[in-house]
Amino acid sequence: MSEPSESVEPARRERDRDEVFVEFTRSVCPVCKVVVDAQVNIRDDRVYLRKRCREHGEFEALVYGDAQAYMNSARFNKPGTIPLTFQTEVAEGCPSDCGLCPEHKQHACLGIIEVNTACNLDCPVCFADSGHQPDGYSITLEQCARMLDTFVEAEGEPEVVMFSGGEPTIHKHILDFVDLAQQRPVKAVNLNTNGIRLATDRRFVQALGERNRPGKRVNIYLQFDGFEEATHHALRGKDLRERKRRALDNCAEAGLTVTLVAAVERGLNEHEIGDIIRFGVRHPAVRSVSLQPVTHSGRHVEFDPLNRMTNSDVIGRIAEQCPEWLRGDDFVPVPCCFPTCRSITYLLVDHKEDSTDVVPIPRLVDVDDYLDYVSNRVLPDQELRRALERLWSASAFPGTETTAESLETTAAEAECRACGIDLPEAARGLADKAFMIVVQDFQDPYTLNVRQLMKCCVEEITPDGRMIPFCAYNSVGYRERVRAEQSGVPVAGVVPNAAELREVVVDSPYGSKNAAPDAETSREGDGS
Repeated sequence: MSEPSESVEPARRERDRDEVFVEFTRSVCPVCKVVVDAQVNIRDDRVYLRKRCREHGEFEALVYGDAQAYMNSARFNKPGTIPLTFQTEVAEGCPSDCGLCPEHKQHACLGIIEVNTACNLDCPVCFADSGHQPDGYSITLEQCARMLDTFVEAEGEPEVVMFSGGEPTIHKHILDFVDLAQQRPVKAVNLNTNGIRLATDRRFVQALGERNRPGKRVNIYLQFDGFEEATHHALRGKDLRERKRRALDNCAEAGLTVTLVAAVERGLNEHEIGDIIRFGVRHPAVRSVSLQPVTHSGRHVEFDPLNRMTNSDVIGRIAEQCPEWLRGDDFVPVPCCFPTCRSITYLLVDHKEDSTDVVPIPRLVDVDDYLDYVSNRVLPDQELRRALERLWSASAFPGTETTAESLETTAAEAECRACGIDLPEAARGLADKAFMIVVQDFQDPYTLNVRQLMKCCVEEITPDGRMIPFCAYNSVGYRERVRAEQSGVPVAGVVPNAAELREVVVDSPYGSKNAAPDAETSREGDGS
């Protein structure tokens, strides 16, 4: 008999992927805007969105630069609050039924009214593609009133409305629009501007200041990308540094609060983030800074979607460039929207003759514990939780009474909890001395994730009485359709089957069939 042959171990056939699959979702093709399937994956400690269009092939984009922070943010996902009314029906599903349709998961913390498409700049970076297009338009007083009424119907007493554009300050009725908002139960107006008119027209700035009074605040949301001439030419097409400074000084003289808003692009101005924060903290008009990775829709500079700036990258630059003031863990995700979209911190600032003392509020109060909706649903101090929910919200900005009350509540708790900590004098009279830093990454056609979009709480209000999530408006084709409807000029590149505008189901310009169930009580207990 022959000897039995030695057994041979079969070759290993399986091979591990180089990434971890996180979720299946939907997105859009960045070329044709057709809705496509997508997946979120983790690779090399970074989070990517991948999708494939039948016609235009595969796309992949970086959506978060820190995979652990992305996964940890899930505990900040606050239960949504439905609006008092919806404006559209569910027909094709998200993102084709905006809005808001009954499947949207959150009400509107911030409503945006774009008053025009014209602008006195032609920035190389402009998600709204503003300028001197043949398909431009400006809204009328009647349209603005209807848009505000849509917002009030949906929210009852909205915290803040933002007038934007184009460049809203060049609209002949912009002061009238502010008056219309203040005639309604809207607590605050944000004016989103490049600052050119604020630098050159002091009477206009004074008129805005005269509209800034208790219970009806006006805040300037000022485009402010950095201090280097190269930054201004790359992002705005011209050197605006001196005009930005004059605009800020004029606002300070008129008693207007200002938010500095920086569009941050990798390789262009990411190294200026710390200088922007330091400048803002020390300027008398500035009460907050908003740092926003560039939204790659409309007009934008050439970029690599696999190596773009994300929220975690911006927070990392802040910690690197302001180590004496801030750490990465000082920033807490905002729960009212999807928590990877926005992070916030507040600073207690005490100006002295030869120095500025800064203490971040998250070092005095366990903010993340109070905003943990997964593991800590029952907490002993519900008043503090509500205060923190109002502060960590897309509707919060310094100067409003709501924010002031929430800061005072938080300060009182901080003083109780901070035994042994020498609080700066800024802890008293906190509402006048607190400084807010926001890091906000808006989605674009490369990064759009329907899972995040469904909880968006920043809404574009359209002239025909809809409220469309901001990232859908810029990514799915809604902006182009509204522009075509308002101007009467067809917009190239709009694909009819990509995101059909659903029929608006309203009884009148000021009433909706789709009132939310229990609309009268749906705001109760909501802190956003």
